[in-house]
Formats: sequence, C-alpha cells, structure tokens
Amino acid sequence: MHTETNNIIVEKAATSKIDQIDFDNLAFGSVFSDHMLVCDYKNGKWETPKIIPYQPITLDPSSKIFHYGQSIFEGMKAYKDEKGAIFLFRPLDNHKRLNISAKRLSIPELPEAYFMEGLTKLLQLDEAFIPTKEGSSLYVRPFIFASGKGFHASPADAYKFIIACAPSGAYFSGKVKVLIEQTYSRSANGGVGYAKAGGNYAGQFYPTQLAIEKGYNQVIWTDDTEHEYIEEAGAMNIFIRINDTLITGPTSDRILDGITRKSILKIAADEGIATEVRKISVTEVVEAAKQGTLKEMFGAGTAAVISPISAFGYKDQDYNLPQLENSYGSKLKKIITDIQYNKSADKYGWRFKVTA
Repeated sequence: MHTETNNIIVEKAATSKIDQIDFDNLAFGSVFSDHMLVCDYKNGKWETPKIIPYQPITLDPSSKIFHYGQSIFEGMKAYKDEKGAIFLFRPLDNHKRLNISAKRLSIPELPEAYFMEGLTKLLQLDEAFIPTKEGSSLYVRPFIFASGKGFHASPADAYKFIIACAPSGAYFSGKVKVLIEQTYSRSANGGVGYAKAGGNYAGQFYPTQLAIEKGYNQVIWTDDTEHEYIEEAGAMNIFIRINDTLITGPTSDRILDGITRKSILKIAADEGIATEVRKISVTEVVEAAKQGTLKEMFGAGTAAVISPISAFGYKDQDYNLPQLENSYGSKLKKIITDIQYNKSADKYGWRFKVTA
C-alpha cells in the first residue's frame, strides 16, 4: 500500500533541548528528541503528515482510546556508524506488523509512504539525538490510537498516528532471573496476543509485579490452558538452548512475530546452529536443567536485542543456568548489532540507510 505523501509539513522547534541530555548516562526511553511526526485519520482518510516540535497532545475525555483501548505501537531503533551515517534495521517489517496489528483492532491501515517517508524525514531532522556511544541508540516509537469521540462501544471515526523518539541506553543491564508463570496468561487463542496492542502489555504488569516481589526480574509466560508450554519472556520472544539446539515456540494467535526472533533464526541457520521451531514444555525445560543439558535461555526483542537469563523459578524452586564463555546468545547478539551499527557486511539486506 504505497501512496505519495504530497510532501510532509515540517514545523521546526524554536529551540533545541539537546544540551539538556547527558548522552553518557542515558536511561531507556525517558528523554525525547526535539520533534515528533503526527498524522490524523479523519473523514475516511489519512491526512498529510506533519513534523512538529515534541509536545503534549490534547484529547477530548470521550476519546475512545480511554474507553475501548484501540491502541497499537511498534518499537524500532536508529543507529549511527563511525562516520555518522544513519541506519534502521528492517523498518519495512515494522510497518507491515503495524498494519497487522491495526487490522486486528479495527484501526485503519497506514500507507507505507506515510510511515517510511515520515520516519526518514524525522530522523534527518533530529539526527543529532542519535547517540554514538556503544550500546546506545535512538529508540523510535511509532503508534496509532483512537482519537474519535463518543461513549458508544464501536471503532472510532478518527485516529492519530505519531512517531516519537528517545535517545536511549541499554534496556537491560546484565542477566535476568525469571519466574515461570502458572496462574496468569498473557494472551489466549483467538485473541490479540500476536498484535502489538497496548492492552497486551497492561495485562502483564500485575503478574510481573508479583514476580518482582518474589525476587525475580521478569515472567516467563505459558499457554492459557494448561500453563505447560513456554511462550514468551516478559515482552520478548524466548529462545531455549538444550545441548546444542536452539528452540523457540511457533508464532500463533498468542505469540508476537518478533523481528529480532526472525533475524536470530536466519542467522543461526547460516552459522550452523541447529534450530527448532516447536512447542516446548515446562517439564522438558525443568528436566533439561536437572540433567545439565539446559545450556542457555534468553529473551529476544528490539529493545534489548538479546537478554540472557541467569536462572528461572518454577514451583518454589530455582534453577541456575551455566555461565558459558562462548554462548549462542552473545554470538548472535554481536552479529545482529554489527549489522545494525554498520560494522559488518549485511548479506540479508536488513540494514536501511537513512539518506540526508
């Protein structure tokens, strides 16, 4: 779905707040660049996108986002190489997934040109906010929500698409300890688990907080019926290495089709790492831990790329994972980040250069 944007309207910020940002001590997603892209859907069509100074938005109290939760988002990163060139990683996949989420929540799909041209122009305008420190990047958050008014339980007649950017450091530092969830579910068959819907994440917060109170960092989600099959790690896809085979669950109504997940599977195959995409039971993981064949577990997603898991808890018992010098996780993360930061050749065509 490619249509011309008829030129993006740009309103530059009168002053920049870049001097207020400490690029050597960046948290994740807590400070923001000077501009944002905004595009409204009204009268059955998307209007011309605008880039305006980063600012609060005003909504009517009856806006349907507040009442019926029509809200979707994507997570991306922009990178700079040593020469200052700007790159994105598989951005067309993000656009495609945004529209998959939009369709599931009865939100009008967004034309590719609005997404790509708007994002490109925004990054060019705020390129000084893209960090150069290793491990840092500009986190990019495209999102759409229902701005149409009314208390009637139905899809809205107006929506707002925004891209906002945040110079960010690492999402997680170090390894995480996780709890395998036995009571709560992230999603269900026929639901919206495969979409990046805001409500998916809202529903995770309470069970995750309970796990944190028990001394864990995150939750491993299991299936909604038996709580017997491993599905996701917090807000990330999960990979489990038993002996020398890397296993991840198949995508479904319940599991997000992660871009990092797809990248890992492709790279692993090319690196000669055995992979399996199949259901994996909690029993199999516990038994592997007891037998010493469980070598690695890690989460995979845009924010952290790969987040190694140091231990997991299940039925009041903790299982520690071995400390490996040459883990699959560290190897795969380096290959991906070297592509992202333009430190290596990109034989997959995943790297997208943002031209000036």
